[in-house]
Amino acid sequence: MIINQWVPAAHRGDAIGDSARTVRDMLRAAGHVSDLYALTMDDDLREDVKPFSDPGARQGQITIFHFALPSPMTEAFASLSGTRVLQYHNITPAPFFAPYDAQMFRLAAIGRQELRSLAGRVDLALGDSEFNRQELEALGFGRTGVMPIAVNTGRITSAPRRPPLERILGDGLINILFVGRIVPNKKIEDHIRLAEVYKRYVDSYYRFIFVGRYDGLPRYYSMLRALIVQYRMLPERFLFTGGVPDEDLAAYYRWADAYVSLSEHEGFCVPLVEAMAADVPVLAYAAGAVPETLGGAGVLFAPKDLELAAEMLGTLVYDRPVRERVLEGQRRRLAHFAPERIQARLTDVLATLGA
Repeated sequence: MIINQWVPAAHRGDAIGDSARTVRDMLRAAGHVSDLYALTMDDDLREDVKPFSDPGARQGQITIFHFALPSPMTEAFASLSGTRVLQYHNITPAPFFAPYDAQMFRLAAIGRQELRSLAGRVDLALGDSEFNRQELEALGFGRTGVMPIAVNTGRITSAPRRPPLERILGDGLINILFVGRIVPNKKIEDHIRLAEVYKRYVDSYYRFIFVGRYDGLPRYYSMLRALIVQYRMLPERFLFTGGVPDEDLAAYYRWADAYVSLSEHEGFCVPLVEAMAADVPVLAYAAGAVPETLGGAGVLFAPKDLELAAEMLGTLVYDRPVRERVLEGQRRRLAHFAPERIQARLTDVLATLGA
């Protein structure tokens, strides 16, 4: 059977594109003909991903469309004659962008409208979490299910060492890590406020590391920098790396004393799985799909009490018995994202479609 996938943009290191390529390889291993098509792609992926303009993009007996932003693919997908499967990866609610970027606000609003337009026009709608599935159901999609992201943890656990970077990270400061785009729903400002409380009540030998692009919303990034100045904190204790290669990302995980998520909207949150794979204890605000992804692992808290969070962070860093118990729980949870689990779920999805 021909089972194709569509993704608007294919970038190496992007969770959606990486997952789609993994699923394609699983489909091929199961005996299906399968390709991945994208509107845009990194140059080094041009041998691995086909352009959406290729006629083969519309010849799948089953087509899986990975939806996370508005694009010309949406209407083309709805008009396909074969079986149509929507894989929804969540859209950040537009109000998060309102104070910082009118264009991003508009794109998020249009994206949600495009998503709603597909209700009643697909054969199966999958969220990559139950949180996302419930949103699809609320929008009027009839037949829904869950298909988790296939997280490539190997790029973290098998990456070569980076001695120069690791010498910097191993200078004796406590490394508190966040991975992801620097955007308003991630509430990076709360990380800075957490640092102020942590410094005051727990420990002054800290470094907060933010790995991910920060150039998408300049006004938001400027606000974060201004907040550091407002609190009179040492700017060198806040490292914004921008995008980094896998080898550097692995080093940041390897030297992290804790991973912190204070996001207020997550549809899945791949870095939580990566942190568990890297054996980094996770402290996370319980919002969106975060509790579901952690599945009882890590340390969750709500409401967002940053004094409590600072105390829990200090415990994770310095209380070795507690830290080890948390890590043991994360290792058990990580098994739920093993390739064989994803393969089994993919097989179940295809069986419901008669493939």
